[in-house]
Amino acid sequence: MTICLVTDRRRRPPIEQAAEAADAGVDLIQIRERDLDASQLAAIVTRIVQITRGSRTRVVVNDRLDIAVACDADGVHLRGDSIPPARVRALVPQGFLIGRSVHEMSEALAAAPHVDYLIAGTVFPTTSKPGRTDFLGLRGLASIAAAVPVPVLAIGGITPECVGEISATGAAGIAAVTLFSDADRPIRDMVRSLRLQP
Repeated sequence: MTICLVTDRRRRPPIEQAAEAADAGVDLIQIRERDLDASQLAAIVTRIVQITRGSRTRVVVNDRLDIAVACDADGVHLRGDSIPPARVRALVPQGFLIGRSVHEMSEALAAAPHVDYLIAGTVFPTTSKPGRTDFLGLRGLASIAAAVPVPVLAIGGITPECVGEISATGAAGIAAVTLFSDADRPIRDMVRSLRLQP
């Protein structure tokens, strides 16, 4: 199972969180601090890249291709309304990760030929997006996972209890903010719990 931690500094400091995540064996950290200016974001990305080098953890930057490249991150994660992934692929070196958020089948099919992975959601109700009513659900997640040749990670309302159901859809793993935001619950314990799920 692929495990992706999505940062939100309003919940937990990203650098502290990234150090713990790399030590715990998290596969991917998506730095999603969209309201920061370029210099502030670059400082965080640079430090997280330094922290994670030599570990299994790879670092992608949400939507800011310029900062991802300048700070030597492993890749970029594109929002649904961002630059087309085919254009990004033409600009970046081989091995540079490209991910994209998708919310429906048509988006997934259009993006899949040009990306390394997709994050699909919102699967379940989540505190990160209160008021949302249009959920992908397990059936929608399963349809996308079956239709594309790249790994699909589920996002939205992810709990340890639902990981078995997510795995059963054919999804390759999960991406989450809240799941890793509790400073009183070590990320290592959470990762261990997730990897023990069927």
